Amino acid sequence: MSDQPVIFEYLPTACGKRIGVARLNAEKSLNALNLAMIDALHAQLKAWEHDGTVVAVWLEGAGEKAFCAGGDVVALHAGSAAYGEALPDNSAQTFFEREYRLDHYLHVYTKPLIVWGSGIVMGGGMGLLCGAPVRLVTETTRMAMPEITIGLFPDVGGSYFLSRTPGQAGLFLGLTGAQFNATDALYLGFADGFVPQGEKFALLNHLSAAKSWAKDDVFQHLLSFCNQFSEQKPKAQVEPHQAHIDTVCKGDKLLSIIEAITGYQGEDEWLTRAAKTLARGCPVTPFLVQQQLQRAAGLSLAEVFRMELIMAVNSARLGHFKEGVRALLIDKDRKPQWVPATFAEVEADHIKAFFEAPFAPDQPHPLADL
Repeated sequence: MSDQPVIFEYLPTACGKRIGVARLNAEKSLNALNLAMIDALHAQLKAWEHDGTVVAVWLEGAGEKAFCAGGDVVALHAGSAAYGEALPDNSAQTFFEREYRLDHYLHVYTKPLIVWGSGIVMGGGMGLLCGAPVRLVTETTRMAMPEITIGLFPDVGGSYFLSRTPGQAGLFLGLTGAQFNATDALYLGFADGFVPQGEKFALLNHLSAAKSWAKDDVFQHLLSFCNQFSEQKPKAQVEPHQAHIDTVCKGDKLLSIIEAITGYQGEDEWLTRAAKTLARGCPVTPFLVQQQLQRAAGLSLAEVFRMELIMAVNSARLGHFKEGVRALLIDKDRKPQWVPATFAEVEADHIKAFFEAPFAPDQPHPLADL
């Protein structure tokens, strides 16, 4: 087993060219993204983009449990500040800046780039998947943006892709961290095709036989393979609840929305879990979710990542993120001591602070060149 953060291989094609294969190589941590993985993947993608022998890129995770379960939040915890403290170093900003650069790069990549989104795809994994031109999901796919549980917000471009979902689905998923499957991902616009996990190698053989390597042609070539499995998709979770989601998320009064979601008294397991996750979540996160989605509606993709970097550095700086990760993953007591402690105590100034640039005033934004 290689100890490289990302394994790079090649698949031959029928036309004599090559497909570059990149495999996130941290199976034990469910391929959680660390800085070494981000840097290695970004550099290799650049090299492949300018390599005439490489006609497409396939991105996957090691093992069958996860494509990518998110960012390495334990490492980020070390570079974050507790309530009332100053940041110990620049590591959080460095991580988020490089992660967002990679995510943005996937959105504008000039060659066909296919992500095999099987297993767990959450947080940072969603950033990689949603940035790709071709996004494939399987019966084992489990997606979520669960940042409500750790005092963060749905980043990695979440402002962009959650704000472009049907009805109020993006807001609901951001507020509750609710998990969803492959069928839901297709409905929400986060995936393009469904393939059973056991058909992966048949799919790769189909891909290598492509007659044209133009992005649109590869897209259609892969979807023609996916179409034969349309009856095997898992049962939808989001679309059947769309009317309920739109009702509870109606209007701009966030406290009323939170009350409507957490007050669910029915027997639906998915809605019950969503309500409980929100009720236990970081009090400031719902306000950030509402703000980021509203602002993103009028922003370009690059502007979204610039906004999210400001929010992410402030999340690391203001204490909520450190406390959330401590309670969930470090001490594992699951008893975060949030400040403020309740949704009702969150004030406008608490949220405003997340959107004020924390960078030196004489310096350009770190992502100004996107």
